[in-house]
Amino acid sequence: MIRTAWFYVVVVFSTVIHATAPIVAAILRIRYRPGGVYDWGTNDWSRDLLAAAGTKVRPEGLERIPRDQPVVYASNHSSMFDIWALAATLPGSVRFVAKEELTRVPLLGPGMLAAGHISIDRGRKKQAFEAYARAAQTIRSGFSAVVFPEGTRSRTGELLPFKNAPFGLAIAAQVPLVPVYVHNTFEILPKGGFRLHPRPILIRIGEPIPTEGLTPQDRERLRDRVRAAILDLKARVDAEAPAR
Repeated sequence: MIRTAWFYVVVVFSTVIHATAPIVAAILRIRYRPGGVYDWGTNDWSRDLLAAAGTKVRPEGLERIPRDQPVVYASNHSSMFDIWALAATLPGSVRFVAKEELTRVPLLGPGMLAAGHISIDRGRKKQAFEAYARAAQTIRSGFSAVVFPEGTRSRTGELLPFKNAPFGLAIAAQVPLVPVYVHNTFEILPKGGFRLHPRPILIRIGEPIPTEGLTPQDRERLRDRVRAAILDLKARVDAEAPAR
């Protein structure tokens, strides 16, 4: 319980620091640079929270990620620890596509927007499509993006059905889509949970799937291909789990 209490203390203080910095930088019109304050606000914040939770992250397959262009990462989602593990691990400048409700959280929300993360109002289709169009432009300008195609955190840890829209984003940006499976985060802190159960996190990265030449009509086919890839990554990790 001491670990859990310490974690939430760090959540509060680290969030204040790492959300305030991008907001101030945006007000001062400080330009983006790789590794600068806008990247730091997300990456260092995530590393702080992982350290406070006593949780190490081990990535596998980083060499599969193209380094000469941005990508869209598609990951399973069963815990807030998915976000922190990915933000602390994925290379380059990475932005998350998040539900609009998060932008209403005091300080955290404005900090996210100042850092360049993308909010989607899923309840308003027109606004959602406009947000995805802006996201595609952000990706084409050199930022990679993380999407959670399930649309919400799984309450069981099992993979939920995928939404179509995130795959339209990858197609609009015409960048590779990289399937990712994050293991053990549900056991650490499931949706609705409070007490931590620290354990190592494994991130398994799959082979990039090209989207060049695809059209919006290919969204469902791409969705099914990516979901199958993530399920395959999960099956491989689960098969290896007893030996870990």
